Amino acid sequence: MKRVVVGLSGGVDSSVAAYLCKKQGYEVIGLFMKNWHDDSVTISDECPWLDDSNDAMMVAEKLDIPFQTVDLSEEYKSRIVDYMFKEYQNGRTPNPDVLCNREIKFDVFLKIAESLGADYVATGHYCRKAITESNGKKTYHLLSGLDQNKDQSYFLCQINQQQLSKILFPVGELQKSEVRQIAAEQGLTTAEKRDSQGLCFVGKVKLPEFLQQQLKPQTGKVIEVDAKHDVFQKEPEQNIESQTQKNHYKPQDGKVVGEHPGAHFFTKGQRKGLNIGGTPEPLFVIETDVKDNIIYVGQGKSHPGLYRNGLKVMNDDIHWLREDLKLKVGEKQNYLARIRYRQPLEKATLFQEKDALHIIFDSPQMAIAEGQFVAWYKDDELIGSGVIN
Repeated sequence: MKRVVVGLSGGVDSSVAAYLCKKQGYEVIGLFMKNWHDDSVTISDECPWLDDSNDAMMVAEKLDIPFQTVDLSEEYKSRIVDYMFKEYQNGRTPNPDVLCNREIKFDVFLKIAESLGADYVATGHYCRKAITESNGKKTYHLLSGLDQNKDQSYFLCQINQQQLSKILFPVGELQKSEVRQIAAEQGLTTAEKRDSQGLCFVGKVKLPEFLQQQLKPQTGKVIEVDAKHDVFQKEPEQNIESQTQKNHYKPQDGKVVGEHPGAHFFTKGQRKGLNIGGTPEPLFVIETDVKDNIIYVGQGKSHPGLYRNGLKVMNDDIHWLREDLKLKVGEKQNYLARIRYRQPLEKATLFQEKDALHIIFDSPQMAIAEGQFVAWYKDDELIGSGVIN
């Protein structure tokens, strides 16, 4: 009998994952990860970890499987939270959920599971796994979940072949409605529990308060750039490098319309938190300059400053889950790509140059933010990913 450690989060997806593993004949152990202690920056009534832990324990009791809690808050702080602070301070927008899966769930947690004699870990992610074999070597394929509204393959875009070989995705073939139905039929307390929002295993975070723990407020100017005078309206993008470069707005490109508490608290595409009214259309952040502490904004979702045809990933930040498909310098390949969770896959061409991978989309993309992850797919298989530069 193979042993599986299930990451029980206190939600319905992981609860059903544990049930399905037991039904399939595995020896199942439930493990709850506690990753955060500071309730001062979490909205406790949205996702209280103590309630989640209790729900996970009740599910384990109902399924008659062993259960324990592991405290990974030290690792979470050093690998995820400290990284977040550093990225925001440098004017970039990190994705802690992608990092949580790479650094915590499928590294630290996986090692704990293996120390318990586990052959696999199982999660409630809406993903699928396939295995092919050639010349005695197995290749593991990460596929999108069948429920396209819940597909979470993007969040696993940084895992590797070794990690994927050890992971099971019991709910990946199911629709969310089917998962809730199974939970209800089995009398699991999480059957009607709403999905949690916020950081991976932390809860819904008040981001400004969270960041202000280490990043101090610093008043700066908000400059509005008129769409008619935008630098990217005046200078159409002609080549790969110009299509993937950062904005380079200057104060003289617009007019001062307000103040902000710190450029590092904002990200490209952001609308909320500007607290500036009186414009015909809503204002969106089109660029942040943390060096000079300036935020550049534009009116409306059609502002040209919000859009780019492409992006680039520096070589050190490229990750190929399918290493056999890695591009050589000078090669190009057509893939589907996305720059955020739940974004529809978009047609794109990947160019591998000497120092970076360039990704050029067929259609301009809104609010490409440095520090986020881009993931590329062949049909429904995730091939690779990288940190947007």
